[in-house]
Amino acid sequence: MTATTDGSTEALPPGAPSANDADVEKSGTDKVEESGPAGRERTAVRQDTADAAREATARATDYLLSVQDPAGWWKGDLETNVTMDAEDLLLRQFLGIQDPKLTEATARHIRGEQRPDGTWATFYGGPGELSTTIEAYVALRLAGDAPDAPHMATASAWIREQGGIAASRVFTRIWLALFGWWKWDDLPELPPELIYFPKWFPLSIYAFGCWARQTIVPLTIVSAKRPVRPAPFALDELHKDPADPNPPRPLARTTSWDGLFQRLDKALHLYHKVALRRPRAAAMRSAARWIIERQENDGCWGGIQPPAVYSLIALHLLGYDLDHPVLRAGLESLERFAVWRADGARMIEACQSPVWDTCLATIALADAGVPADHPQLVKAADWMLGEQIDRPGDWSVRRPQLLSGGWAFEFHNDNYPDIDDTAEVVLALRRVQHPDPQRVRESIDRAVRWNAGMQSRNGAWGAFDADNTSPFPNRLPFCDFGEVIDPPSADVTAHVVEMFAEVGRGHDPRARRGVAWLLAEQEPCGAWFGRWGTNYVYGTGSVLPALAAVGIPAAHPAVRRAVGWLERVQNEDGGWGEDQRSYRDRDGWAGRGASTASQTAWALMALLAAGERDGEAVRRGVRWLVESQLPDGSWDEPYFTGTGFPWDFSINYHLYRQVFPLTALGRYVHGGPATGPTAGAPVGD
Repeated sequence: MTATTDGSTEALPPGAPSANDADVEKSGTDKVEESGPAGRERTAVRQDTADAAREATARATDYLLSVQDPAGWWKGDLETNVTMDAEDLLLRQFLGIQDPKLTEATARHIRGEQRPDGTWATFYGGPGELSTTIEAYVALRLAGDAPDAPHMATASAWIREQGGIAASRVFTRIWLALFGWWKWDDLPELPPELIYFPKWFPLSIYAFGCWARQTIVPLTIVSAKRPVRPAPFALDELHKDPADPNPPRPLARTTSWDGLFQRLDKALHLYHKVALRRPRAAAMRSAARWIIERQENDGCWGGIQPPAVYSLIALHLLGYDLDHPVLRAGLESLERFAVWRADGARMIEACQSPVWDTCLATIALADAGVPADHPQLVKAADWMLGEQIDRPGDWSVRRPQLLSGGWAFEFHNDNYPDIDDTAEVVLALRRVQHPDPQRVRESIDRAVRWNAGMQSRNGAWGAFDADNTSPFPNRLPFCDFGEVIDPPSADVTAHVVEMFAEVGRGHDPRARRGVAWLLAEQEPCGAWFGRWGTNYVYGTGSVLPALAAVGIPAAHPAVRRAVGWLERVQNEDGGWGEDQRSYRDRDGWAGRGASTASQTAWALMALLAAGERDGEAVRRGVRWLVESQLPDGSWDEPYFTGTGFPWDFSINYHLYRQVFPLTALGRYVHGGPATGPTAGAPVGD
């Protein structure tokens, strides 16, 4: 294995077989003929499990087919936390467009999410979180809840105990500053001149991950304008000491990065006072053009909520009235993120996931034995083909010569296709027998070429950009709201490697470098870190199927370590679960948590790929899925198993509880992933 200057390697580990080898080494767990009473009993148990799994697979298949949209797509609710709902009310208050019906429906949802101790968490079963609790409290005050009501008084007391508003994140204090509840001078400075930094500069807007970039650019306008709307009430009850709401904090050492950036922020505050009017106005106009150019056809920005709300505020501050087509379309797009519940509550999705849900549903149904030419799979393929993006976006800043060909996560997000969706859509399309195979082949060819071109220098893949690894954005005092860069991750890299194998290019040097990176990233315990799903169970559930797809044998030491880890963390009830707290406390929480349908499925997908179909861990996991299935063929899953920002922003994808268990059961019943009608047919470079 030859090392490169960036620390990656150019070949698979010694002894790794070809992805095209017919004889892939087994793990040594293949069962031999069992005899005697004990052997016959074990055989009967396995047969009972297999029969039950087939019945559960059939029920789950029927359920998933029944919830497809007539247009061909699937989409489950995307549940996050109540800051989305609170900020929706704050936005409407700022713009003067309050609606009593919406306000009460949103407040009903927020109240319903309050914990017994008066706080709000960022994930189901999680601890109270200060900024979330502050925003929820303020939203309920806007909805008319009295501060001395028991649920409000309990919340405000807890907030004070945690340090009050002064201890909250920057984003929360920005929202409060919009109404004079916090001083703009006491917030980190974010100058609009940032828009002029060259693309190669370590703190240019393109050094940030796409989600942060889309949010920061409009906030530079807000930071420069420093608006204050009249506050409808005071918030003294949320300060530890109302007479001194923001006590001074000592600066970090001058020789530290934190100390350096803190002093840079002080210099920027001085610059704000002396900035020349015309150059600053020009910078804000440039930022506004950047924002408007990235508005999607449906009015949203990047298909996610945070850039939309800040873009609306920023443009409104620059004189765009609410009837302007840009603002009108933006406000209408936000309303499409609302989910109305049966009890009259209104929940705001941070984002919508139709492309992701549709490709995963297609894979699940195909792996469960649905014929490749089934009309609903063909309709799903048609819809996915129509969503492929054929124009450059911000990703092309680092890859200007690369042709487009990816898919985004959402209905509308042409500026930011992502590598993960693109890989999974390819895997889905390869499983469908489409009446226009040439169209499918050409689409897959463009997608594989684009994903290959988005490989980072270290041999792995991030989600939206290549080589988005600058260490400086995370150091800014402003950036305390979660991950703001997009470095490569094991789960995305694994899905791309699996894509390469599926299209017959497991020996491509890019795939080999990806495999070498994955093997080097394995944790000492045997698991892989999960960036976009929770957490080590997701990472391991992504990597082992990819390694198997490119021909890494089940007996490989890395595979055996991963299998051993999954067996050790299996719950007593036979399922697997992992709490979001594993992102902060790996030793205490990695692979630990209440059993969930999606995480049990990820573990099973990993074990099945490692040749463990007849193992006891797989049997127990399958039984857990079978026994926890609801009569209609679905599963219930209140726990959050998706990840936006590790620890800081957790997601409950409501379709995960369906697509992944069906995938795992289908692979258990049928012996592996569906090969698809075009399996083995390579695509071009």
